[in-house]
Amino acid sequence: MIDRKDIFDDIDKIVIKIGTSSINTEEEKLNHPFMDNIASQVAALHEMGKKVILVSSGAIGIGIDMLSFEKRPREIPVRQACAAVGQSVLMQEWSNSFSRHNLKVAQILITYESFSSRLTYLNLRNSISTLLSYGVIPIINENDPICVNEIEATFGDNDKLSAMVASKIEADLLIILSDIDGLYDKNPKRNHDAKFISVIEEITPEVESYGGSPTSMKGVGGMRTKIEAAKICHMSGCNMVIANSNVENVVKNILDAEEIGTLFVANEEIHKNRIRWILLSKTCGSVEVDTGARDAILNSMSLLPSGIVNVEGVFDRGDIIEIKCDGETFAKGITDYTSGELEKIKGKHTNMIADILGYKNHNHVIKKENIGLFNGENSQEKSQS
Repeated sequence: MIDRKDIFDDIDKIVIKIGTSSINTEEEKLNHPFMDNIASQVAALHEMGKKVILVSSGAIGIGIDMLSFEKRPREIPVRQACAAVGQSVLMQEWSNSFSRHNLKVAQILITYESFSSRLTYLNLRNSISTLLSYGVIPIINENDPICVNEIEATFGDNDKLSAMVASKIEADLLIILSDIDGLYDKNPKRNHDAKFISVIEEITPEVESYGGSPTSMKGVGGMRTKIEAAKICHMSGCNMVIANSNVENVVKNILDAEEIGTLFVANEEIHKNRIRWILLSKTCGSVEVDTGARDAILNSMSLLPSGIVNVEGVFDRGDIIEIKCDGETFAKGITDYTSGELEKIKGKHTNMIADILGYKNHNHVIKKENIGLFNGENSQEKSQS
């Protein structure tokens, strides 16, 4: 039996996806009270120290209204033009909603290629992390005007996009808000005997079948793409909830472990598998650290530049490197700085990084979640590396 409280007590980083049906009224206008309410709930989470990222649809609908189309255009270039017109207005409205809580927002427009290129992805991750560190709310949308694929065929009304973002920034929870209560075993609009499913621990072929035919375009932005998003989250160790945006204080109540929506439980083995992958991976170089840094790492803390005494090899951000102390490798990790950058900042305090490099990726060199320790249980991995 899954206890939601056990899961949501440890939630720190949250991605909230706002669907078109939630942000628009029935008259295809922006739902300002809804946006204000979401901003209020996010502000409350922000006060609690939670990190929140929004993935917001709605730009195309705004553009359609501003360009005075009588109906939703079918032509892709026209819809891309609508997105270009509507995006700035969408961001201004979100800015207005969050400004009432003294919070700033930042626009991030991405495409699928943002996740395909390692360098682009790392820059994206660093940008989001930096914005969160300054207390800014990142608001992400697909960059529709330059997408090479058909709009809403790439990510599916941002369902897949939100899952990709959640997985790549290592979020603890993705909340997908729409006009549906959650997952049913059949379409509840067509079947009065449809059964609501509160918790999904494993996404089986049967569960996937609840989303409808994969060849049906009617599934775009519907339950099929949400199940695809859940699969991405499950594989990356991120919990996901599908819930109805009309539920009062829906985000707050989900975090309070109320029985709202369908919870897709994350794979608990992901972290263990990720660490095992790090330990078994070929390294591109190494850093020598002092005993203070070694003790900090052994106590589940991140590696800071001040603890590094030497850098060996040539490596890039995102590469796996060995961590040594007194010549002995005791850990491996994914570095957030290149070997060239580390040569310049080794032994320096974090507040000096920006002055030395002219920028700062992170306060840490390797964050604690990306460090795998060698011990008696995984001595075999060490011998294979």
